[in-house]
Amino acid sequence: MKRVDFYFDPMCPYAYQTSLWIREVRRQNGLRVDWRFFSLEEINRPEGKKHPWEREIGYGWSPMRVAARLRRRDTDLGDAWYLACGRALHEEGRKPHDPEVARALLVDIGACADDWDEALTDITTHDDVKADHFHAVDTYGGFGVPIIVFPAGDDHPSKAVFGPVVVPAPMGSDAMALWDLTVAYTRVKGLYEIKTPKTADDIAFIGRAFTPYLQGRDWQSVQNPAP
Repeated sequence: MKRVDFYFDPMCPYAYQTSLWIREVRRQNGLRVDWRFFSLEEINRPEGKKHPWEREIGYGWSPMRVAARLRRRDTDLGDAWYLACGRALHEEGRKPHDPEVARALLVDIGACADDWDEALTDITTHDDVKADHFHAVDTYGGFGVPIIVFPAGDDHPSKAVFGPVVVPAPMGSDAMALWDLTVAYTRVKGLYEIKTPKTADDIAFIGRAFTPYLQGRDWQSVQNPAP
């Protein structure tokens, strides 16, 4: 396996943990990761509410528009932007949808502070995010993130995997063990789900791990309202 598409929304704490894992896999085996956009704001939009592209600022949508602009110029910058947004929100409780925070993060990764304003002024960045999002929905039945798409090979078709959902992201040999398991999962025709039930202790652990995100978010999730 030489490359995958990884669909993310910077809002999602689970996708962020999985992205840390896939970066560790990439570090060890040279995997190419193509970052793609998926909007939780759109997929979970209540009937009658505005689409994220109809609002001035979107919690995940606006940072993805910036990623789209950076991706056009340099895929490595787009990669670095997602990582910077993820660290800010999910580790530090900062808000990458806040313009001042976003501009500082852009400078930190070697981009320009103006990339925030220019991405939001350029209406075609909406098109980039929409294209990825609706491709995931229409082609793979996407309903959330993370989604990893394994390309077709000589002996198998393309396959999308929701997950793996893992907290915290495994590193070292554990990362490669999970990679091998995920690749094997894609090879089994008709296999749709393997899931570990969460105990009360598991839920408490995840809640502690996600504390910065829970403190930093401004939005409601499907499962729990924002504080």
